[in-house]
Amino acid sequence: MSDSAGDWRDLTVADAVETSTFYEKVLGWQKEPLDMGGYNDFVMKDADGQVKGGICHRRGPNQDVPAGWIPYFTTGEFDEALSQVTACGGEQLTAVRTHGTARFVYIKDPSGACFALYSDGSGS
Repeated sequence: MSDSAGDWRDLTVADAVETSTFYEKVLGWQKEPLDMGGYNDFVMKDADGQVKGGICHRRGPNQDVPAGWIPYFTTGEFDEALSQVTACGGEQLTAVRTHGTARFVYIKDPSGACFALYSDGSGS
């Protein structure tokens, strides 16, 4: 995760090593390994060191994360927003997860597009 989760995105794939190398070659990004307990996922940074997102293996804690780039949309009213997901025709794809005081959950909207609903922990 990042302090500016509104600018964060993850790509979860079968082979994060190969995929991260693709983005290194195509966009000039650099990868920083992130220990996942037995393997590494990657934080991707541009040439100026600005974090662009993460590229993750689709295993371990990420085995049920939808494939493809996932944006994280920040809400100050996490519980209320989550309660509206199914009420408005969406689908909660995973259990709520935590990262420090932050909470996030993967969602599918009624059109089938996936995203993560995110709260930094300062709201509900």
